[in-house]
Amino acid sequence: MTSSSMTCFGQVVIGPPGCGKTSYCQAMTQLLKELGRKVAFINLDPANDNVSAECCMSITELVQMSEVMESLSLGPNGALIHCMEVLAANRTWLMDRIKQYKDHYLIFDFPGQVELYTHHTVVRDLMRDLDAAGVRLCSVYLIDAHYANEPGKYVSALLVALTSMLQMESPAINLLSKVDLVDKYESLQMPLEFYTEVLDLDYLLDQFEDTPFTKKYKKLNKAIADLVTDYALVSLIPVSVQNRPTLLNVMKAVDKANGYVYGTNEERNIQRLLSCAVGAQFDDDRIGAVKDMYQDGDGDTDEEEERLLRAYATQNPNVK
Repeated sequence: MTSSSMTCFGQVVIGPPGCGKTSYCQAMTQLLKELGRKVAFINLDPANDNVSAECCMSITELVQMSEVMESLSLGPNGALIHCMEVLAANRTWLMDRIKQYKDHYLIFDFPGQVELYTHHTVVRDLMRDLDAAGVRLCSVYLIDAHYANEPGKYVSALLVALTSMLQMESPAINLLSKVDLVDKYESLQMPLEFYTEVLDLDYLLDQFEDTPFTKKYKKLNKAIADLVTDYALVSLIPVSVQNRPTLLNVMKAVDKANGYVYGTNEERNIQRLLSCAVGAQFDDDRIGAVKDMYQDGDGDTDEEEERLLRAYATQNPNVK
């Protein structure tokens, strides 16, 4: 399959275990279908035993993680890495299956093994193959909002997100997921904007617990915070799968990152390169829907959600 044989768009959903990747994939699939897009939800997580009925294809058709654990006497982590290496060795199988959905928008649900995105090259190589085949992808990295309650966990999550962005070498969008479970941000040390914009992490260093352990690694924590801040690549879009306006914000960002919103193929390629460097958004665009969700109870009304969806479809004639 060559780049001339197909051109389609999609997103690769990654992040640590329990951050809500599959729930996000299901919610985004439903949203895009409501917009009239043909969507293919593809499960590439061999540890996902409960594959959604909306899933068009799954890695479990090729390799079963439970069988690998039993036959090779491997633990969960080793078996998962082995399954992904089996997938990499059978790229032809994957490409042939994806050919069936060349007129679809593709959503890939990947495993929650962060080593796959920070150290191992299997996911990056698969994305390169898909890009060469004409599939324009954006990686979507999820960070669970509960990490924001603990400064140490939050800073480490940002470091992993940054490492993944550099390792994946693709347009990237980072999300702060499950924001509906944060109790109106009363437990957060800083305003929500601080956690989404990631402007200056030095303020968080003063919030670390005053223990012998944190004192011992104070300089290391400072170096990690400075590294994330100095790169200035990581920012987060808050999202809740229960709140469609937040999903709409994510969809618009991803559409810009992978080039879906642009016109001809040539324009898409140019604008896709430019969009990789554009991450700034107004605070109201980034977190306004989340604030409304708490101010209004359930968020926007059904009528308001429909208005937002119609407006986006009207402004972007390439949506189909």
